[in-house]
Formats: sequence, structure tokens, C-alpha cells
Amino acid sequence: MASTDNLNQLEPSFMYTQIFKDILLDMEYDAQTIKQFTAYCRRLDNGSPKNIDEFEKKYDAQSAIWWYTSPSFIYSMLNYALRTMEGDTIINMGFFIHDLHQQILQLHQQQVDTYHGKSFIVYRGQGLSKPNFEKLQKTKGGLMSFNNFLSTSTEQYIPLGLARSASENTDMVGILFVMSVDPSVKSAPFASIKEISYFKDEEEILFSMHTVFRVGTVEKMDNNNQLYQVELQLTSDDDPQLRVLTDRIRKEADGDTGWKRLGNLLLKIGQFNKAEELYNVLLEQTSDEDEKQHYYNQLGGVHWNQGDYEKAIWYFEQKLKICLKTLSSNHPRLATPYNNIGIAYDKMGDYSKALSFHKKALEIFEKTLPSNHPVLATSYNNIGSVNTKMGEYSKALSFYEKSLIILQIILPSNHPDLATSYNNIAGVYTKMGEYAKALSFYEKALEIAEKTLPSNHPDLAASYNNIAGVCDHMGEYSKALSFHKKAFEIFEKILPPDHSSLTTLYNNIGLVYSNVGEYSKALSSLEKALEIQKRTLPSNHPHLVVSYDNIGTVYRKMKEDSKALSFYEKALEIAEKTLPSNHPSLATLYNNIGLVYSNMEEYSKAFLVYEKTLEIQKRTLSSNHPDLAATYNNIGMAYYNTGEYSKALSFLKEALEIFEKTLPSKHPSLATLYINLSSVYRNMGEHSKAISFFEKALEILHKTPPSNRSLLATL
Repeated sequence: MASTDNLNQLEPSFMYTQIFKDILLDMEYDAQTIKQFTAYCRRLDNGSPKNIDEFEKKYDAQSAIWWYTSPSFIYSMLNYALRTMEGDTIINMGFFIHDLHQQILQLHQQQVDTYHGKSFIVYRGQGLSKPNFEKLQKTKGGLMSFNNFLSTSTEQYIPLGLARSASENTDMVGILFVMSVDPSVKSAPFASIKEISYFKDEEEILFSMHTVFRVGTVEKMDNNNQLYQVELQLTSDDDPQLRVLTDRIRKEADGDTGWKRLGNLLLKIGQFNKAEELYNVLLEQTSDEDEKQHYYNQLGGVHWNQGDYEKAIWYFEQKLKICLKTLSSNHPRLATPYNNIGIAYDKMGDYSKALSFHKKALEIFEKTLPSNHPVLATSYNNIGSVNTKMGEYSKALSFYEKSLIILQIILPSNHPDLATSYNNIAGVYTKMGEYAKALSFYEKALEIAEKTLPSNHPDLAASYNNIAGVCDHMGEYSKALSFHKKAFEIFEKILPPDHSSLTTLYNNIGLVYSNVGEYSKALSSLEKALEIQKRTLPSNHPHLVVSYDNIGTVYRKMKEDSKALSFYEKALEIAEKTLPSNHPSLATLYNNIGLVYSNMEEYSKAFLVYEKTLEIQKRTLSSNHPDLAATYNNIGMAYYNTGEYSKALSFLKEALEIFEKTLPSKHPSLATLYINLSSVYRNMGEHSKAISFFEKALEILHKTPPSNRSLLATL
């Protein structure tokens, strides 16, 4: 059962199960398929050995309804898989879904005239969790779908008994659905199955998948807070936005065979292990070179999504070898492996190789494709990604915007690829310190993700993670932690324990804990990230720079300067070898090392590295970037500690000018700066100014949530 708060919208799961069903109905099955299914059941211990053996021996297409209604394992196994989008089981039961739907359709065609166009009532009793019931109450007047096969009865007493039984569970609400069915309404097929059901004494009407109802009254029964009657009206209405998106996703999962379409859909919904298994079987079965290059490409995509970039490159190179044998040097199909290899090198941190392959792809695309072709959008996006990582933010923004312009022309407004584009642009704005713009784009991306993706999709987790990052920059630490935890709940369920996305998340959570002064929690999270990276990355990978830098920062805040310096130096050694000389990450490192030298009262060394920081930042950042302000603040405080108050004041004022333009008025960093200015003015004997700035700091402190105050206590 699926419904949403927006009355004429349906859940994304409606779309994905519908596409699954369409593909499975088109595929051909044989006796071997049944044996594969029963072997799968035995492996998972689904059903008793006796029932599984009996199914294997006796099942045929005309007995699907009998098996579905029998008290065996089939009913619960199928409906659980459809409810949870469990791809492995849905695929293994594809033949059964096909047969059950076809048998219902056949009966529907035989019976439809017997209704004489008259509406009738059927009943269904079931339990709903309290959160799902609250959601249903909000849907009154709106649409509700059943994504599975739907058992109902023309008699009330059995469904009512089921509803009453469910209501006895304190965590559930018993629901009696009273469904009005107009046989003239175009909907999923339904049929009376009394003659062929296992239970021949029941007046059962069975609906195929994807019935849509309009929700009517929701009324309490017997004055029982856990028992309700809900009226539903069968409808042909649907969610127009979701229909457009469904058509688009269906096209994207297209292929010339059902198996290819299924593989494409599995990749689209994040079922990577099952996609790999399917493509390996298809690769073994074909001798056709064109099919082989397709499967190599798809397997490369599987390994890319699993974070195994070396394997991904190997598969993409196999595709490229086949293409180079058969295609001209500027053929559009050559650009695909170039692009894919570039993406994998990007993920491995080899940005120069990545850019080289992406440029080869773009050169071909710009010569051979129309200016608004979706593949061009992908190519612009890929180059934007590499430029971002190389610290070339204005170039990155330019390429990302070119990509977005194309996508806005060719895609529905709620397409997941638009969310990706918004995320990318937001990421650059974050790097540029324009946090309000970043948040605006991230929120656009999240709005799409929540409407169009399954609730455990990795892209949804990425959206939560991105918003958390901006909240962290804006000083909203409790919000940041909340969004990071939402992301972690998804990633932990769906990703291998060594996946790079988990590394990023551990790093991000560690940074938030560091910002609120919970240093032991911060170190625990950051060390988990580093452990994964050491197991999965080369020892000089640029991503290690981030982890070493983050751990160094926590030790610096803990006043353990020698440990901090050790981690910063490890980061610097890798960064100086692998990053361009003006990369912002180098500036961050020099800045952090300067802070340690200041803590150790080695001010001459501190000034030297601060100069390096400023040199890079002035070349690569806008003149009002918060990172530049942070550097001015640090230099100012170094001069303060050496007693050069006028120089200190000059740098702190430059920092203040930037912070007041770019940060929220209650940001903790402003409180830090006000306290620093107060200290300088106090030592210069300008007490009224000192008091004024101290009062401004206190005003922020008093309005800072308790979870953020530990940070301010360390300033």
C-alpha cells in the first residue's frame, strides 16, 4: 500500500514495481525457470521442503491462482518482495508474476460482461503500522495504490475478523477497507477466483498489481482507537508527474531483450549484486561482439557503483577494445568508454588522466551530436566534476551549468538526473563559500529525490549528506548531525562495509562532532574513515589528504600539537605530490599547520605557512570567501600573540568584513571573531570597543543551541 501527503501523487515504489512488472510480463520462461526458483527457495529456507518439492513437480501456468491462495510460502514470499522492492526474489518469481497476472486477465475478460457495468463492493481487512495509518489519514481525498496483488472478498465477515485481529496488536491499527468497484473503470484487471482458488468456499476477488483507489471517509469502528473503516473508490486516475517520469525511466531501462531491460532497471534502482550476476550470465551465453561490448560496459557500471574502480576500468577497456576494432575514430559510441574510463580515474584521484579521457569524449560528442543531446549534458557534467576536484571552481560551474541547461530542456522537472545536476552545482557553491546558494540547490535536489527514489536509494542518502555539509558550514551543527545520520542509515543497509561513500560519511560526521567539541566521538568516526581508505586506496591517494587533515584538526583542537603536526605533515606529503600547486586543499593544510605553530608559539614558522595559504587563496577563491576570512583571523591572532596589536587589528577587520557579508548573523565563527577583536581592543586600551565586541559575542552565545555551545567554550 502506498500513498503520499500530496493528494494526487503516488509513491515512487509504484513506478519501479510497475516497470519491473512490465519487463517480467514481456519475458519468456521455461521449465528450467521453475527449478531455478525452487533452488533459490531451498537456499534461503523459504517454505517447507515438502511444499517446495510439491511446487516443483506440480506447478504450471494455469495453477498460479491456486498456488497464490494456498497456505504455502508463495503468497507471503511474493507480497513481501513486492512491498520491500526485494529485487532478487522478484526476478526469481518473475515467471509466477507473469502467470498470475495472465490468469487474472484471462478470467477478467471472461467475467467482465457478467457485471453489466454495475458497481459492486468488496472488502479487505489488514493491519497498518501507526505511522502508515497516520499517512493514510492525511491522504483522504487523494490517491492510494496497492503495488502487490490484492486479495479482497465480497463478504465482510472474514476481512472484518482480520482487521479486528490486527487491532489487538498495540503497534498496529486494524483497517477494514470498503472498496467500491466500477467494472467500466480502466484499471488493473480483477476477477472472481472462487472456482479455481484453494479456498473454494470464499467469495474472493483478486486484483492484479497496481490498482489505484481514491480515498474516501476514514471512520473509527466500535469506538475503538485501533480499528477503522476506510472507504476506497477504484479509479483510473493517476499521478500525471509520476506517469511522465515512469515513461522516461522505462525508456532509460530499454533494451532489445527483456533481460537487457531488466539489467538496466536493476542498475537504476541500485540492485548492483543482482545486476552483476545477471550480466555475467548473459556475457557467458553470447558470442556476438556487439552484445559483449554492451555487457562489458554494464559490468563496468556495476563495479563503479560498488566502488571497485580498477575493475570498472578493466571492463570499460574491454568495451573500448571491441569498439576500436569496428568503429571510426570519431564514432559517437567510442565516446562512451572514454567517458566511463574518465569517471573511474576521477574516482581514483588521477585527475589528469580523467580529464584527458573526458576531453576525448567531448571532442567526439561536439562533432557528432545535436547541441541539446543528453549525452553532451553527461560529458559537460563529467568535466565539471574533475575541475571541481582540481580546485578550478569557475570552470567547474561553467560546465555544470551547460549540463543543467540541456537537462532542463529534455527531462521532466522531477527527473533524478536533474537532482544530480543540482547537487553538483551546489557542491561548487559550497567550495566557493556561497552557502545560501548551495543550500538552495541541495534542497531542489532533495525535493526530487524524496519524490522519485525508493526510500533506501544511495542518491537519497547523498542528498541528506550534502545538506548536512552546508548546515555544518553555516554553524547549524545539530541539523547537520541529523541529516548525516539519515544518510548513514541508508548507506549502512545497502553498501559494502568498505565503500567510499561510507568513508565520506564517517569523515563528515567526525567533522560535526569536532565542531561541537565532542573530540573522542570525532576521532572514532574519522579513524573509521581512515581505516577504510588504507584498505582500499593507494597510499598516496588524494582522498587520504582529507582524512589525515581532519584527524590533525581534532588533535589540534585537543591541544595535542605534536600529534596534530604529524597528521598534517602526512597529508601535506601526499597533497604536494598529487595536487596542483594552487589547489585549495593545500591552502587549508598550510593554514592548519600555521595554527599548530601558533599554538606552539613558533610564530615565525606560522607566518611563513600563512603566507603560502594566502598566496593560494587569493589566486583561487573569491575575495569574500569565508576561508580567506579564517586565514585573516589566524594571521591576526598570531600578531596579537606577538604583541603587534595594530597589525592584528588590520587582519581581524578584513576577516570581519567578509564574515559579516557571508555568514548568518548568529554563526559561531562570528562569535569567535568578536571575542578576538575584543581581546585586541582591550590590550590596546580601547575598552569601550572591547566591551562592545564582547557583548556581540555573548549575544550569539546566548542564542546558540546547547549542542553548539561546547565549540564556543573552546574559543
